[in-house]
Amino acid sequence: MNLQSKLAILADAAKYDASCASSGAAPRDSVGGRGMGSTEGMGICHSYAPDGRCISLLKILLTNFCQYDCLYCVNRVTSNVPRARFTVDEVVQLTLDFYRRNCIEGLFLSSGIIQSPDYTMEQVVEVARVLREEHDFRGYIHLKTIPDASPELMQRAGRYADRLSINIELPTAESLTALAPEKNSAAIDRSMARMAVHIGESRAARKEQAAQAIVSMPQSRTTRRASAPLFAPGGQSTQMIVGADATDDRTILATSARLYGVHRLRRVYYSAFSPIPDAARALPLAAPPTVREHRLYQADWLMRFYGFTHDEIVPPSQGNQVGMLALDVDPKLAWALAHRERFPVNLNTAPRELLLRVPGFGVQTVDRLLAARRVRRLRHADLARLHVPLKKVLPFVEAADYRPGRALEAADLAAQLAPPPLQRSLF
Repeated sequence: MNLQSKLAILADAAKYDASCASSGAAPRDSVGGRGMGSTEGMGICHSYAPDGRCISLLKILLTNFCQYDCLYCVNRVTSNVPRARFTVDEVVQLTLDFYRRNCIEGLFLSSGIIQSPDYTMEQVVEVARVLREEHDFRGYIHLKTIPDASPELMQRAGRYADRLSINIELPTAESLTALAPEKNSAAIDRSMARMAVHIGESRAARKEQAAQAIVSMPQSRTTRRASAPLFAPGGQSTQMIVGADATDDRTILATSARLYGVHRLRRVYYSAFSPIPDAARALPLAAPPTVREHRLYQADWLMRFYGFTHDEIVPPSQGNQVGMLALDVDPKLAWALAHRERFPVNLNTAPRELLLRVPGFGVQTVDRLLAARRVRRLRHADLARLHVPLKKVLPFVEAADYRPGRALEAADLAAQLAPPPLQRSLF
C-alpha cells in the first residue's frame, strides 16, 4: 500500500478524535536557524473536518488495526474497514513535509492497540523522539496515550509531547464495561493521576528554579541555569463520547468536574456519537443532536471560567428532560431564567462572580465593566459601547439610568430570548 493510500485511511480514521486543539503549548520557535517549527507563529493553514471542526494539526493514527472490540469504535477488531499502518519514519516524514508546506502547526498522533499496549506506546513515543531529537522539531506534538502502557513509557511520552491525553471514552465505569469490556476505568484513572503528578512536579521544579538567583563572580561571563525538564507543558486532556449510552448531561458534567478537580485536566472534549457501519445492537441507531455537544461545551466553559458548579448548571429535572441541558437556550440563560429572584444585578455594585452570571456577559466584558466603574457610574449607553447583546442582557441588569421594570416577570421571557430557528448552512 502506498503512502497516500495509508494517509487516506489513517487520517479518516482519526477524525473521531475531537481533542486536537493546540492551546497550552510552551512558546517555542526556530528563530535563529535552530530546528524547525513553532508553537506560536501565525499564517498556518487550517483544515476542516467534514463535521465542521477546525484542524490545524496533522491528525492521524499510527495504525487502525486494533485488538480491542469497543462497540462504538469504527476501528474495533471486528469492524470491516480497510486497515493500514504507518512506520515511524513515514509519520516523521509526513509531519516534516506538511509543516514545510505550511499546512499544519503540529502533529496529533493516536493509534489502535497492536500486539500490546507497551509495544504500541513505544512506537508512538518513538515518533515524537525522532521528531524532537533527530530533527529538532519545535512544533506542537499531541500524543494520545494508552492507559495500560507502562509508567516508564508514559513518562518518556511527556518529555517529548506538548500535551498528552487519555480518552476516558464514556462518562461512567458501567458504560465503559458494557461498551468497551477490554478497557478498565480504574487503569484510566491511575494513568491520569500519574500524569498529573509528573506535570505538577515539572511545573514546581521550573517555578523553584526561576525563583533562585544565580550569583556570578565579578567580571565573569553571564551564566544561565539549565532549564528544568518539561513534562507535557500543555497539560493533559481527555475525550468522552456523548450519546452512545443513556447517560444524562448532569452525570456527564459531574464526571468532567471530577476530572478537572482530581486530575487537574486542561480540557475535557465531548464528541457526539457517530453511527458506524455494522454497529452493534447496543448502540443507538441515530446520532444525538449536534447542539447537545455544543451545550455541553458551553456548560463546561461555565464550570471552568464562570464559577458555576456542575450540579447547578443542570437541574435534576426540567420538564420531560430529566438531568438534561436545555437545547433551545444556552446553559447560562437557562440558569438565569430558572433563578430570576437573583436578578436584576446592579452593574455598579455587584461583585464579579455575580456579574459573570448575567446572560450575555463574557469574562472580558465583566473585567471591562469592573475597570470602568472604578472611575464613574455605569449607564445604559455603556452596555451598547461594549457591544453586548442588549436584548439578552437588559432584563437581568440595572444601571444608573436604567431599571428593567417587570421584564423578569414576563411569562414568555424564555421565548423572547430564545434564538430564532436558523437553517443550517450546507458548507
